[in-house]
Amino acid sequence: EARIEAAKAYLQTDWSLIRRERWSSPGFDPERPFLDEEQPEWRSDSKIAADLALYLSLKDAADEQMSVIKSGPNNEYTRAENALLMCQRVDLWCAGEREVESAVQHLLKLGQRFNDLEPENPEYITEFYPGASDL
Repeated sequence: EARIEAAKAYLQTDWSLIRRERWSSPGFDPERPFLDEEQPEWRSDSKIAADLALYLSLKDAADEQMSVIKSGPNNEYTRAENALLMCQRVDLWCAGEREVESAVQHLLKLGQRFNDLEPENPEYITEFYPGASDL
């Protein structure tokens, strides 16, 4: 099925390359908020399009793959996403003492596992990505 192939291709996306190529056009950020309202014709600018050709092709491919993944019947993707969020919801209104204690321990373990992650900072800076020029 097309959605399975799109999902497999989406998992193979090279996100580090996309992040690196995002800054290929000096002084321009293609993911800047409200960019399409402020500069609606930025994709047709020859300099920007040439600088960001690889970024645009990778990003458009990832966006297209995600739209194929979400194109299931009966809003399948959105319903599954909402069901997953509801599974993560902790409702302790009518729970007993054991359920509350178990939920708190589970949340504690999740917090310890995911909130204490230390970023891997390189010892030396080897790449420089310019920031926004308006700061």
